[in-house]
Amino acid sequence: MDRLDAMHMFVRVVETGSFTKVAQEFSSTQPTVTKQVAAMEARLKVRLLNRNTRGVSLTEPGALYYEKCKRIVSDVADADNVVQVRQTQVQGQLRIGSSVAFGRRVLIPLAMEFMQHNPQVQVDLSFEDRYTDLVAQGIDVALRLGKLADSSLGARMLGVNPWVLVASPAYLRKHGTPRRPSDLKEHSALIYSSVQGNDVWRLSNASGESVSVPVTGRLRSNNLSALLAAARSHMGVAALPRYVAHESLKAGRVVEVLKTCRLPEQEIHAVYPSPRLVPQKVQSFIAFLQGSFDAAWWENLAQGG
Repeated sequence: MDRLDAMHMFVRVVETGSFTKVAQEFSSTQPTVTKQVAAMEARLKVRLLNRNTRGVSLTEPGALYYEKCKRIVSDVADADNVVQVRQTQVQGQLRIGSSVAFGRRVLIPLAMEFMQHNPQVQVDLSFEDRYTDLVAQGIDVALRLGKLADSSLGARMLGVNPWVLVASPAYLRKHGTPRRPSDLKEHSALIYSSVQGNDVWRLSNASGESVSVPVTGRLRSNNLSALLAAARSHMGVAALPRYVAHESLKAGRVVEVLKTCRLPEQEIHAVYPSPRLVPQKVQSFIAFLQGSFDAAWWENLAQGG
């Protein structure tokens, strides 16, 4: 038994006046409690308790030791309570990470709504397009798109992120509208270098067959907003997440190309540093997110153009 447990037993013996009652509290035996107090006295080389037929009483050094032990036991209990309360209540700082485009267009409005429902939470948003080490960066939960590589993380799938091919009506009037995937070879592609870095777009045609199309173009970028702006400026055909293109599609600034074909969808995951002992604030945020990425979620969440 460690010294803290022995101190706790000593404090309770003083407060109850009974070795037997303390043994019951600690699911132990009266001889074990007596042995622990005796061991403390032997280590300190001083008698802490006077024992007689009426019970126990403190010696002068025992009274001093009792006050110190009582404070230590109380402080440890308070420390445990603070941690347990924060684990079971939605409060404290919540550090959330995501990619830049997803964060700006999707995560910000979700985080604001979550904060309105949980006024004791302070949110710290961190947007990075490069891979982020959650532990090193102190991130409580991150939203990631695509397959997960790190199996040591805790993770919860939230939904899928569909992609679409878009171009401006003016571009299509001038260069023609693609009718089949192979037609894309004749068009100027606006290439997202973070995903389509090899200049190959992979689609499923109307029959469900996979088709790989090599594309070329004058503009590539790792920023989705830049590619959307280029598509709206009649510079070519862009492959974009639907949440990025949604507002521009609604406004008619761009139109969907090859509607009968599909680009690969990305899985949307909430990831957190460990699957064990997940803080309540993280659990609550993930539960909140789980209802946010059902069919056509981008119609309610996408912000701006």
